[in-house]
Amino acid sequence: MKKISLMMICLWLLPALVLGQEDTRSRTTSKSMSIKGSVKEQSTRKGIKDVEVTILGKGTVKTDVFGDFRIEAKVGDELVISHDDFATVRYTIKDGQRIDIEVKDNPIQSKSKSISKQKREVTYRDNLNAAKKELKKDASTSIGYITNALETIRDDDPAGASKKAELFETLADIYNFWKQPDLAESNYLISLKNKYNTDVKIKLASAQLESKNYQAALNTFKELLKSRLSSNQKILVYEGIGDSYVGLQNTIEAITSYNKALALSQRKKNDTKVIGLNSKLAGLLQQQGNIIDAEEYLDNSVQLAQQKDKKTSARQRSVAADFYNKSSSYDKEIQLRKEALEDIKDIKVVKDSVQPLDDDNALTPQVQNYKIANAFAAQEKYDEAITYLDESIKEAASKNDLIVQKDATRKLGEVYREKGELEKASDAFKEYEVIIDKLYVQKDQQISQAARFSRELAQRANRITTLEKDRELNETRYKLAFASQELVNQQSLRQQIIIYFLIGLTVLLLLAAYLMYRNMKQQRYANNLLALKSLRSQMNPHFIFNALNSVNTFIATSDERTANRYLTDFSILMRSVLENSEEDFIPLEKEIELLQVYVQLEHFRFQDKFDYTIDVDPEINIDQYMIPPMLLQPYVENAVWHGLRYKTEKGMLSIKFQEINSDSIEITIVDDGIGRKKSKELKTSNQKRQKSKGMGNIKKRIAILNKMYKDKVDVLVSDPENNAEGTQVKLILKKEI
Repeated sequence: MKKISLMMICLWLLPALVLGQEDTRSRTTSKSMSIKGSVKEQSTRKGIKDVEVTILGKGTVKTDVFGDFRIEAKVGDELVISHDDFATVRYTIKDGQRIDIEVKDNPIQSKSKSISKQKREVTYRDNLNAAKKELKKDASTSIGYITNALETIRDDDPAGASKKAELFETLADIYNFWKQPDLAESNYLISLKNKYNTDVKIKLASAQLESKNYQAALNTFKELLKSRLSSNQKILVYEGIGDSYVGLQNTIEAITSYNKALALSQRKKNDTKVIGLNSKLAGLLQQQGNIIDAEEYLDNSVQLAQQKDKKTSARQRSVAADFYNKSSSYDKEIQLRKEALEDIKDIKVVKDSVQPLDDDNALTPQVQNYKIANAFAAQEKYDEAITYLDESIKEAASKNDLIVQKDATRKLGEVYREKGELEKASDAFKEYEVIIDKLYVQKDQQISQAARFSRELAQRANRITTLEKDRELNETRYKLAFASQELVNQQSLRQQIIIYFLIGLTVLLLLAAYLMYRNMKQQRYANNLLALKSLRSQMNPHFIFNALNSVNTFIATSDERTANRYLTDFSILMRSVLENSEEDFIPLEKEIELLQVYVQLEHFRFQDKFDYTIDVDPEINIDQYMIPPMLLQPYVENAVWHGLRYKTEKGMLSIKFQEINSDSIEITIVDDGIGRKKSKELKTSNQKRQKSKGMGNIKKRIAILNKMYKDKVDVLVSDPENNAEGTQVKLILKKEI
């Protein structure tokens, strides 16, 4: 019925096929046809743009950006393909098929390209260095240099990925310095995508910390612990993990991580990190109420900082003073702040006030004087507090530090009020109001400047993103244009009918192919089952015949007691073999038990010929593996009957079950018998005419089972690896999937 249906379909489609063939012949034999082709470099297979493709006396076309062209021609016309980059090529049209021409580079042009590449490399490096130089001066200018460097990278540049990684790392460094951690994070990710670098990933985690994305930062730092890190990198990672836990308010884990970083820092004598980590640990211990241990850490940091430069000493004394302020130890706080003031004055003399002292605004005379005044006020020592507040206001006014000037003036009014000098307090509060108005105007200006700065950075970032996507957009645009043109050229009714006809024909053919495939698969499966059943039916008589030969030998030698014992063990083995004869697979544990009985029987007969060992790896979960029954017995039988029994001295049979991985095991059967080559030489002429039924059946069974169960068993028979006599059989057994 199926054949009749297919014939009906073919008869129904025949006229359309004939029509299509006639239409094709008419187009081929016409005077002119549209020829498509391309011109590409032989070395790179890249299309060459603006190549002139000429038919003498009929016109010229140029290739597009992909090296493709189309020209009206007929069979026998000669195409002349010319360009400055290669020698002129001539091609005669033989039919209407597509023409793809590969050309070699012009040596002169290649040299010019090489010079151009060197120039781009110099331009790239100069712009990158300039970007790094301007990083802390002008963000906009620095990003402009990054953009210029990015424009020098070509798609065919082998170092393109490394260059992009370097550029986007520098770009992220710019954003990070100018307090734009979200932009820094995204650009560090782009850098890592182009080329992995441990230092860049540490920077990424730090940017996530700056963005207060503590969980993401913690995950990134923990991923870094799986990498190979230097000691300094480990210090940064453990400190970063501690900072992340602080953000997540997990003080215990934070202290543990800080201590790991501190131990490494002390071992590497990294004093800067030791000072900072001692301070962080002191702060956390203070939060826990462990003031004694906190003070110990803090004192260690201050003592170590005093041995360093004045700026480090001043910063650490200020940190310690803040600590004692929280614990109301005002005398210690005041002493430390006075010492910090002395350090700050010394630094100012050295720097001559050309640059700000530090990114930390707390390390200024006005701030330290203000905090000393607060400490005196807390002790109700108002006169001392007034002295330092006046000094703080004076310093703040000279530095145009309206924030400190505001706070100090307000505090001065409060101190005068507490002292009872209400008129002076009123004057101070009036001055406070004036400063508030100035500060409001200043803050408004700063907000406007920050908004402009953010917009400018965003525009620069968009420019770089656009630059990266330009090539993809242009390529897509060109492809869409050509595809659109193709569709316009194919808008004919006849072509649409043929297309629909072909689609219908394809669907019918696919359906027919699927039905045939399914039928063949089912038939093949049934054939495999039949073949396996046949092979199993052959295996049992073969095994029984060989075993009965052994019994016959014992009876022939009048050893009835031994024959009786042999028959008893043999009957146990035969019962198990017959029970499993209808199964494709049995548990590995059962196969091992059968193998042990069989080897024991063979050893019983040939005790003077060989000893044996059966080793099962304790790591193997034998309950999870299934194996074809009687798979191993023929190989063991071969080892005994064709290898070991012909040895003059006593041989050894070794059977090992070893785990390869969680899904497969290796079974090795090794004997030190006479070997396969010598065994063949000892065969009688009658034995040579007969093929080994057991081994042949096993090979066929394995082949069929592997087809049915997707390569479950692999077998390799070879000589021992140490070139000794004997034979080695390796079987790879896989789990059920």
